[in-house]
Amino acid sequence: MIKRIVVMGASNSRASINKQLAEYTAGQIPDVEADILDLNDFEMPLFGVDRERENGIPDKAYEFKDHIRKADGVIISFAEHNGAYSTAFKNIYDWISRIEKNVWCNLPMLLLATSPGARGGRNVLEIATKRFRFSNDNEVIDFSLPSFRKNFDGTNGILDDELKTRYQEQLNKFIQALRPHVPGN
Repeated sequence: MIKRIVVMGASNSRASINKQLAEYTAGQIPDVEADILDLNDFEMPLFGVDRERENGIPDKAYEFKDHIRKADGVIISFAEHNGAYSTAFKNIYDWISRIEKNVWCNLPMLLLATSPGARGGRNVLEIATKRFRFSNDNEVIDFSLPSFRKNFDGTNGILDDELKTRYQEQLNKFIQALRPHVPGN
């Protein structure tokens, strides 16, 4: 049975290495339909309670949330901006959290991060993993890939054997946690 997953790089960069990692990862999952989201398609006013009170929640927030509702799982690869989420991701997250508190619909999540540096976006991944585990009753699995340009190739994937083994272990946990999508749900 086909599984549907939402896949995104949590960055608005058109050349995002995190988007590359997320899309590569989706391609490693058998029997899956990947709904690849580009954060640039969900630009909204900067979240604020005054804006929400005056104008309501933007339609784009509801569109984004609809993608999550139709999924069986979520893959997000986080870009680290000053040790935390990118502004593009954080703004979307803030808006969709106003629709309902169960932001990720208790779906299994595979949280990734990479960067050109040796920490591999570890700070933002720790923030996201802690936050999403607190608010999600399902599996929230994480993996950080350091030194992206050294350790990743678009065709061959993760090049370092130790990192590749850890990545595959985390990916397998995510695959096991996915529930099949039932048409009409």
